[in-house]
Amino acid sequence: MDDTLYPMSSGLNLACRKNIEDYMLQHLHMDETEVPRMCLELYREYGTTMAGLKALGYEFDNDEFHAYVHGRLPYEVLKPDPVLRNLLISMPQRKIIFTNADKAHASQVLSRLGLEDCFEGIICFETLNPPHEPVDCLDVPEDNAVLTGGTPEAEANSIDHALSSIHNIKEALPEIWEGEGEQIGQVIQSSAVATVVLA
Repeated sequence: MDDTLYPMSSGLNLACRKNIEDYMLQHLHMDETEVPRMCLELYREYGTTMAGLKALGYEFDNDEFHAYVHGRLPYEVLKPDPVLRNLLISMPQRKIIFTNADKAHASQVLSRLGLEDCFEGIICFETLNPPHEPVDCLDVPEDNAVLTGGTPEAEANSIDHALSSIHNIKEALPEIWEGEGEQIGQVIQSSAVATVVLA
């Protein structure tokens, strides 16, 4: 969901990272000079900074972390996206949204974009980390990755399709709209070839 349904230019990604760094400083009392480097290294090694902090033995409340990191995001920058809504509605496959964040964040983003009824379900932090379970870091298989709104050249080795905007998905992946009579549970398997579609 994040930086896919909305562009990176929205600034939510940077605001989220700043909030994570602020949390590390304010709540975990980490060295200010180490936080930016550590944040990035933990993200790269564990998939999320939060998972990395937990793996290193830092103890904190997950809900408090999410409330601090996501609850302070400038969601007002997200506006309804009728083009994306129509694209999603036109796709015959079932759609489930994924985020490493909590359900409150997913709900806020989907609501702001006007997409809350376009997905059958939400896979989020709570889904992957039920209460009283250790924190898992979710690895998204590289053969199922789609990058939108970023710099495709930098990420081309780990993605299948690089789109300058999610609005270009119909041109980049026309097979999604083919075979509308097929069973709803089928999943599209695309080849591991990066496709760049410029808007």
